[in-house]
Amino acid sequence: MKITTLALAASVLGGLALGTGAASAAPIGPNGLQAAPAGITQVRMSSSERMMMKKRMMHKKMMKRRMMKKKMMMNRM
Repeated sequence: MKITTLALAASVLGGLALGTGAASAAPIGPNGLQAAPAGITQVRMSSSERMMMKKRMMHKKMMKRRMMKKKMMMNRM
């Protein structure tokens, strides 16, 4: 009786040890981040492109403010 109980306990503990070992050996980077795909490359932006982007963002912000102002005026009526 004791031998079967001991064997059963050993097999359960052995299975748990193998399960946790396999889980901890997973190839995950720090904070769960993975490396970027190899097909994507980084390209530098020229100053003119940067300026155009900045202008576009400013225009977008201005239009958003205008819409919000319009909504506020509509709510007053």
